[in-house]
Amino acid sequence: MTPEQAALIKKARDSLRAARVLADQERLYDFAVSRAYYSMFYVAEVFLLEDGLAFSKHSAVIAAFGQRFAKTGRVPKEFHRYLIEGEDSRNVSDYDIRPDITPERAAEQIARAESFVALAERLIGPVAPPKETE
Repeated sequence: MTPEQAALIKKARDSLRAARVLADQERLYDFAVSRAYYSMFYVAEVFLLEDGLAFSKHSAVIAAFGQRFAKTGRVPKEFHRYLIEGEDSRNVSDYDIRPDITPERAAEQIARAESFVALAERLIGPVAPPKETE
């Protein structure tokens, strides 16, 4: 695992933690959905880096992840669908004036993000938690 991949997995974990806090403690479901999507997005980038690929656009990351990982069976196909639906939900959450994101939809996106992080740690490797300094 490269340092860049490790940093992205940490960022994915942090986004997932933020999504949980936003949903569970603050009831900010639209923002929780957005953070859950970014958790999945960072993991997709980790997988693409495994093949030496990096893209600047979300659409390119999603398409390449589907082509190189879901379509080939390197990851279960539903993960590509989760990423596509996550981006759609994120767009509604971020850009709609009244996004109307339900707690159930937020919980679903958070569960999918948890699955993404677990998949990356299983297939690419776990990232050790940061050491505490004294």
